Amino acid sequence: MDDLYRDYILEHYRRPHNFGVIEDPSASIEGSNPLCGDRITLQLGVRHGVLERVGFTGRGCAISLASASLLTDEIKGKPMTDVEAFRADDLLDLLGIEISPARLKCAMLSHETLREALAELDGTTPAGAASEGAPA
Repeated sequence: MDDLYRDYILEHYRRPHNFGVIEDPSASIEGSNPLCGDRITLQLGVRHGVLERVGFTGRGCAISLASASLLTDEIKGKPMTDVEAFRADDLLDLLGIEISPARLKCAMLSHETLREALAELDGTTPAGAASEGAPA
């Protein structure tokens, strides 16, 4: 069963869903994991309270990009109340594999970036986010 999940992760890494830039995003946030160099830019296109368009670009390890691919698949087309309710544990469930503590930041990069994008839409700073220029 582990091989099946590994293949699933590698498939999302090799051919990520929703990879690319969207036109006229409502929010666009760059997230990074300085420990390993993963970087993604997540863009959300919201209309009438629904996340109609979502895209991401960037580079990183298999876990990081697969996580972003799975996350964007899961939230695309959903009402914003559902997107806002999406938890880190939900993303770990989608990944379907045991994530070591060393790889957890890689797996959670897309979720943290989503939280920041949602805060940008609301005009607030997400809990736990460092201000620009401040050490994290």
